[in-house]
Amino acid sequence: MTSLRKLGSSDLEVFPLSLGGNVFGWTADEATSFAVLDAYTAAGGNFVDTADSYSSWVEGNSGGESETVIGNWLAARGNRDDVVIATKVSQHPDFPGLTAGNIKAAADASLRRLRTDRIDLYYTHYDKPEVPVEEIIGALDELVKAGKVRAIGASNISAARLSESLAFSDREGLARYVALQPHYNLVSRDTYEGELESVAARAGLAAVPYYALASGFLTGKYRPGATVASARAAGAGKHLDTERGRKVLAALDDIAEAHTVPVATVALAWLAAQPTVAAPLASARTVEQLPALLRVAELTLTEEEVARLTQASA
Repeated sequence: MTSLRKLGSSDLEVFPLSLGGNVFGWTADEATSFAVLDAYTAAGGNFVDTADSYSSWVEGNSGGESETVIGNWLAARGNRDDVVIATKVSQHPDFPGLTAGNIKAAADASLRRLRTDRIDLYYTHYDKPEVPVEEIIGALDELVKAGKVRAIGASNISAARLSESLAFSDREGLARYVALQPHYNLVSRDTYEGELESVAARAGLAAVPYYALASGFLTGKYRPGATVASARAAGAGKHLDTERGRKVLAALDDIAEAHTVPVATVALAWLAAQPTVAAPLASARTVEQLPALLRVAELTLTEEEVARLTQASA
């Protein structure tokens, strides 16, 4: 049985792979989403990530589709207490921004769609610098005190705003961020490493990196001359044109072969080996895509392998 990891200073314990729900209600219909969720939890997974805005970008969708699918699955399986549910606020078309009133109204809407009485981890999806941190933290604290939210986190936030938020929470004795969801992977390191990572480390925050597989590039399926049928192919394929992308793929190939695991597993294992990271975040639109992701829970890279990937991705 894979051991769970403590999420920062919270009392939440999570599987070392967070399952992304962005595909639910988008490239995975409800039946397929249920199958993916069933397979993930059957393998010991317990950390499901979504957002109130998923998938408002799809024609015909209005936002909340992913939460609705997850809520229906929780109700059908009766396993709410076994799963850590993370969702986010600020980007839903009907609930944009981070004013106090919006945060609280959006949380209630998420709770209805998720068919639950509490959100385990509630992230500010994109920081809104025009809203004072005092207002944001104050509203989140009210949700925690009301029992609607167990722990809070931030995503897409600057180091300065994160520091300011943490200082305010500490000074006033209010709910404090325990997790950070940064854009971070082997071909996008400067989106987290540096000042933001330093703040997270000093504050004891758990990082749950998104785009952990660089929109699929780090699965190894993008190769010179290969055509990939994916909604994200254009973005992922661009890494093939860079020297860093090619070096990273070469290192991933060698290490994956040495361990007899898929390339994606190694890419996730490098993230999992980084000091602040509690669980990389990755999504699967089919059950067949899951095993490569789940194996990160069993793979520990050697120091030399971590160093080789770090050097290749520099």
